[in-house]
Amino acid sequence: MKALLFSWFLISPAFAAENKKPNILFIAIDDQNDWVGHMGGHPLVKTPYLDKLAARGTSFLNAHCQSPLCNPSRTSLLFGRRPTTTGIYGLSPAPRDLPLLKNAVSLPQHFAAQGYRTYATGKIFHGGTTGGGGKSLAKEFQVTAPFGGVGTMPPQKLVGETPMGNNRLVDWGVWPLDNDDSSKGDTKVANWTIEQIKSAPKDQPFFIAAGFFLPHVPCYATQKWFDLYPDDDTILPNVLDADRDDTPRFSWYLHWELPEPRLPWLKEKNQWRNLVRSYLACTSFVDSQVGRLMTALDEAGVAGNTIVVVWGDHGWHLGEKGISGKNTLWDRGTKVPLIFAGPGVKGGQRCLQPAELLDIYPTLIELTGVSPNKELEGISLVSQLKDSSTKRARPAITSHNQGSHGIRSERWRYIRYADGSEELYDMIADPNEWHNLAAKPEHASVIAEHKKWLPQPDLPLAPKSAARILTYDKKSDTAIWEGKTTIKRSDPIPQ
Repeated sequence: MKALLFSWFLISPAFAAENKKPNILFIAIDDQNDWVGHMGGHPLVKTPYLDKLAARGTSFLNAHCQSPLCNPSRTSLLFGRRPTTTGIYGLSPAPRDLPLLKNAVSLPQHFAAQGYRTYATGKIFHGGTTGGGGKSLAKEFQVTAPFGGVGTMPPQKLVGETPMGNNRLVDWGVWPLDNDDSSKGDTKVANWTIEQIKSAPKDQPFFIAAGFFLPHVPCYATQKWFDLYPDDDTILPNVLDADRDDTPRFSWYLHWELPEPRLPWLKEKNQWRNLVRSYLACTSFVDSQVGRLMTALDEAGVAGNTIVVVWGDHGWHLGEKGISGKNTLWDRGTKVPLIFAGPGVKGGQRCLQPAELLDIYPTLIELTGVSPNKELEGISLVSQLKDSSTKRARPAITSHNQGSHGIRSERWRYIRYADGSEELYDMIADPNEWHNLAAKPEHASVIAEHKKWLPQPDLPLAPKSAARILTYDKKSDTAIWEGKTTIKRSDPIPQ
């Protein structure tokens, strides 16, 4: 029997070639903006493991999501289509409920079809490890675990002792239950992922996805992570009073009814510093979990043949532009970490060319040499992974509901809202986006060049869309939230 197996291997070059394909470790971090050490988003943040990984590979310092909200961003990345192509802009519908995506080949499915063994735990799709929905729901991954999410919540007796009353959706502070992080959902995500790395068959390449929930709210962390950061105002981001005075009124519509509190509330309740410190603490905690995964690759002896990709699904505001939370088309709402390391990736590179999360799918295809998927709308980043100075053919494009888009080139951010109003920022001279240049005649050519990239098609909302969904009626100049709340231009802006 052993002789037969040996001879079969010898006469099966396709099998031998398949074994040489690199593994993939696919790491998602929820609501992670550019407050990562090597990205320079916050001067005090401590992320030694992500920084070490970036030094080993290529980090895209100008990478952006396709939508500043979880479901549309992840759907776009994992199916390779823009939100403007699918009509998915909100927390529903699930991708498999959409006729266009019902039978589409997701990223993990594509690699399973190419001989990879696929695993997932935590938050990968918005629904966890599955695309969610649909009567003919396809299995996105071959092996899955249910871990992740918020994890255990503070006991009900602590309600009132946390800033937002132990709110499952929006809260922050010191984690009251343990000091070794063992009960945290993200610890369990890392534990399970490590087990799969060490036990994966050696004769088949793996695609292992680990989705970390933090620093998404509720962003609780144990005291040791808080202790990394000073309990004073040096940790607060730079904000400009009256920053929104030169932005269009429509910029408020996109987050008119957010559950996250605004900066005036955070200041009034003396919670701004606490929120910022909590976010930083959770970022450092997740970084430590990424470090555990890198150690597992080394201990399993597969680090040299594993492509590691780390990405965040969208950015997050912590007082900038007067808000906390997501759902904006400014850099703070769209910029994300994006790191590649491993076979085919040049080390020590910091790429300033615009990149999109949409590009991950085709990039992994080219890096691994598997068959292409012709339905994808992204562009492979392999040229930049070999030489970070290689120019990109297009800017990064982010959409938040039909008609409202952000176009990010190497130097400029251009925003056009559904009512035709505009913003333009020189991101080199004004990285905080404090000075809207759209009305200045000398920048008309810059606006014209960026307008060329407004996405087409630009579909309306997909059926059964809900949560954070806005439609706009030009005739009445009225914004409508989720088909219920009507907001007219004459209505006062909420504080």
